[in-house]
Amino acid sequence: MDKTICPKFEKAMSLLGQRWTGMIIYQLLKGPQRFCHIETTVGVSGRVLSERLKDLEQEGIVKREVYPETPVRIEYSLTEKGLSLQSLMKEIEKWSETWVEE
Repeated sequence: MDKTICPKFEKAMSLLGQRWTGMIIYQLLKGPQRFCHIETTVGVSGRVLSERLKDLEQEGIVKREVYPETPVRIEYSLTEKGLSLQSLMKEIEKWSETWVEE
């Protein structure tokens, strides 16, 4: 019996298991949002949110779009890769409603 974990699965779990990452992805499933809205809604510090968004952008899960307005408007949204996590997030949501106590 093979007792090794697939390296891709291990990397995915490491990425998605980072504190706040799942909540940020879950929030962005509602559509493009500005940094301050994500920060307030999720309840994460600006420093951590900035780190997580950079990580997710580097992984191709989140897209950062800068609008040349005054003042400059920056929105974050999920890429196709990020949107593909929707069914996973919905299953976790369903599981938590059944098995996790408040």
